[in-house]
Amino acid sequence: MLSKSQAEAFAEDWIAAWNSHDLPRILSHYAEGVEFSSPFIPQIAGQPSGQLKGRSAVGDYWNRALARIPNLEFTLHQVLCGVRSLVIHYQRHDGRLASEWFEFGSDGLVVRSAAHYQE
Repeated sequence: MLSKSQAEAFAEDWIAAWNSHDLPRILSHYAEGVEFSSPFIPQIAGQPSGQLKGRSAVGDYWNRALARIPNLEFTLHQVLCGVRSLVIHYQRHDGRLASEWFEFGSDGLVVRSAAHYQE
């Protein structure tokens, strides 16, 4: 079970990694076989299912996304704790709200994640 302090530390580091635009730092949170879904995957990665599997595929997608949005910056709003999961609620660079759900493996790395965006 994740403690509140573990969840908050992960969220703060995750936000800082994205705000640094440092792809290896971002990917350091994820397991090799991570499964990730986002409504932007079809548009950016060309995968109609909106799902990617593997750190390499997810990294390629995020590399393209970072190149398209050079002013990307997130502001943390809230962290919601689960048993082996958490949700980060944040504001994007464009002012819209977003939430990401993360499920952790026994090694503390993210094995599944899903992004949700305000329309």
